[in-house]
Amino acid sequence: MARGLELDLVEVAPQANPPVCRIMDYGKFRYEEAQKAKEARKKSTNISIKEVKFRPKIGKGDFDTKMRHLIEFIEEGHKVKVTLQFRGREMAHPELGRKILDDVIAGAGPIAKVENQARMEGRSMSMVLSPDKKAIDAQRKAAEEAAASTAAEEAAASTAAEEAAASTAAEEAAVQEPSAEPADEPPAPSGDE
Repeated sequence: MARGLELDLVEVAPQANPPVCRIMDYGKFRYEEAQKAKEARKKSTNISIKEVKFRPKIGKGDFDTKMRHLIEFIEEGHKVKVTLQFRGREMAHPELGRKILDDVIAGAGPIAKVENQARMEGRSMSMVLSPDKKAIDAQRKAAEEAAASTAAEEAAASTAAEEAAASTAAEEAAVQEPSAEPADEPPAPSGDE
């Protein structure tokens, strides 16, 4: 029957009792499966782990810069490994490192959740933060709504300013209107006579 239709007899489920077979064009089937797999790879997101390194004696400006990068990575959907490197006598005070990592967690806010708690690994302490998709979406939506309301307020303010300017201009024009001079007055004498 399959040869008569110039198709293939393909065994779909060999473990079933009785085995299940279909009559189909096997080349076309393989092509469609490859296209589905390619489309699935396109839609999948590639999550990578980014690393941000801190030191126990980091300055405020450097801390803020590294936090901006960390938040940017999390908003892009990447996991972030936060590493705190100790040197020399800093190893005697791991509580300073924990304080920095607590500040990182507080700075990241609700958009990041701690995947792996901080732990010492030789001369470094590290933890992994992962993005919280729901919190990031809520934050984006709130930012869009705030931008829309700000734009509406600015438009209303500019309209009110334009109306006020127009009424002021109309008032000034009414005040500066020249008074009608009598036409019976002779012209002023000139010094030529």
